[in-house]
Amino acid sequence: MKVWLRVVVSVGLLALIFVFVPWSTVSAAVTKLNWWQWLGFVALFVLGHAIGTFKWRGFVAAGRGMLTVRDAFQCYAAGLFANLCLPSIAGGDVLRMIMAGKCARRPEAAFLGGLMDRLTDTISLAILAGIGAVAVGNSDSGTFGRAIGITLALGIFGGGIALVIVGGMRLRRWPAKLRRPIGRTLVGLRHLRRRPSVALTGLALSLFIQGGFVLLNAELGRAIGLTPPLAVWFLVWPLAKVVSLLPISLGGLAVREASLAALLAPFGVPIAMGVSVSLLWQSVLIAGGLVGGLVWFALSRSRPIATPPLFKRSAPASAPASAPASAPASAPASASPSSSASSSASASSPAHV
Repeated sequence: MKVWLRVVVSVGLLALIFVFVPWSTVSAAVTKLNWWQWLGFVALFVLGHAIGTFKWRGFVAAGRGMLTVRDAFQCYAAGLFANLCLPSIAGGDVLRMIMAGKCARRPEAAFLGGLMDRLTDTISLAILAGIGAVAVGNSDSGTFGRAIGITLALGIFGGGIALVIVGGMRLRRWPAKLRRPIGRTLVGLRHLRRRPSVALTGLALSLFIQGGFVLLNAELGRAIGLTPPLAVWFLVWPLAKVVSLLPISLGGLAVREASLAALLAPFGVPIAMGVSVSLLWQSVLIAGGLVGGLVWFALSRSRPIATPPLFKRSAPASAPASAPASAPASAPASASPSSSASSSASASSPAHV
């Protein structure tokens, strides 16, 4: 989707939220959270992404791309900060992939790392939402949870069939522009297939990180007076995050707030309170992205990401100019009528060309 269309979607949804949501209720709910609590949420959010750095680095290593811990944190922090500046969350993934590809000198490994990182996060969100749907479905008011559970099951089944179909297509049947990245991805997946423990470890870390974010949002809601069952949070928050990942808005802005409020409403949560907890979480995301920017700046000041030799200058600009200038001065001193001197002069002349 074009950037201007994403702007229209985000601005339009924000306008609707501003018009229909009683902001006195939102303001009263937000002010219940003190600064120390908010800083604690930001710190835990940053900690979750620090763990995610090691998960992503493991996927890059599975594609034979070697990153030091320092370089991995620099690339990951840059991507986290770029999420605040680029039109979609995928923009941060692209910047992280480019930096990691230059540092590891294996673009296919960086591409595989970003792909597997996003894929395991999405799978973990589906698993968490499925667990929440089962738990809510077993409660007294579980009709909505059962409906979501059936929808999730159908979606996962359809996605699996689509992956099988896409994975079985020959490379020459893809458009020419896509053949190279798809070929690199297939090579990386071949490396990953030989190390299934990396994929399982990455999925386990994704479940831990995303489950922790669900608990953070539940605690954030409790701090402002929301008390739905924990199973409800495990159902609605992953679904709202998946919706916000769709490329239809500016980094999920307003889509996240609208979807979370709409999903919480069937469980008796007022729309204004759903918007309030989502706006507070949005502030945590922004603060976490700014922390990522500070980490990127600090690490790049001490040691920038190394670029491949192709992007380095082979010699200073003044070197070629100084070589010819010294040649005439040395020529008269070394000149002689002998044939050996003339032959050495002719042999040395290509070095000055």
